[in-house]
Amino acid sequence: MKNVTRSEEGQALTEMVLTLFRVNNLMLTWGDRLVAPLGLTSARWQILGAIVAADRPQPVAWIARDLGANRQNVQRIVNDLAKDDLVQFQPNPHHRRAHLVVLTEKGQRAIEAASKTYGPSANVLAEGLRLYDINAAHGLLLALRRKLEGETDVEEYD
Repeated sequence: MKNVTRSEEGQALTEMVLTLFRVNNLMLTWGDRLVAPLGLTSARWQILGAIVAADRPQPVAWIARDLGANRQNVQRIVNDLAKDDLVQFQPNPHHRRAHLVVLTEKGQRAIEAASKTYGPSANVLAEGLRLYDINAAHGLLLALRRKLEGETDVEEYD
């Protein structure tokens, strides 16, 4: 590999991104362990959370966009959630083929149970971390997200 000249900021960002990849994998493993007793995975939990966070029912493509995820991957997980009666599809008055995804009662109970499990675990994970540092890291990640979203085409739903 050729030597690539980076600014100090570029080098620091590279080191942070490599750490972020590792932390992301560790967080997914942590989340999987946390919600496994509920019959969920981090991926399923994340999608259920996105459905709850939306101000109205959305098609899969919009859920994927909100998560910054691949639509096909989200579709596969949503289909699995539907098979397990955690979500259902409803007709979309604005698009004949892009059905809306909504939680079922079972899905609502699952996300509520995950939230109850998450709260105390998040508190334990946050122990020893300074609120200022958490907020600063969050702000940096939001700024990176905005920059990256500006450089990436958003996939339209089918």
